[in-house]
Amino acid sequence: MLLQENTKQIGAVAKESGVPIKTIRYYEELGLLKAIGRTEGGFRLFDSDVLSRLHFIKRAQSLGLSLSEIKDFLAVHDQGNLPCNDIKARLQNKVIAIDKQIQELLMFKQELEELLSGWEAVTDNSQQTICPIIEKN
Repeated sequence: MLLQENTKQIGAVAKESGVPIKTIRYYEELGLLKAIGRTEGGFRLFDSDVLSRLHFIKRAQSLGLSLSEIKDFLAVHDQGNLPCNDIKARLQNKVIAIDKQIQELLMFKQELEELLSGWEAVTDNSQQTICPIIEKN
């Protein structure tokens, strides 16, 4: 296949996007990207929209979205629809999950602080106890 003006070889895509070739291949394997063919030398060729897709993938990942979720959003997009409502719902769920994690971490921090505030030097070196201070609770 000849290199056309609106196609890019995988090396050029990697250079322009900052995404390693290995990652681009992996995204193609997962179905996030689709090569449109190969050069005579066997290099993958992509449409010019590959850069915007890679940008979307990187941004969505930075927001905590999984590659599986991103694949779902791209499938909606590829059908000619905007996946914004789906993305909003997933991000709202992530906020709820983060709030839950914060509460769990605050409780864990409080437990550690209470343990440390009552820390005493221990001299009993019995073989059955590894650290009596943390084992007493």
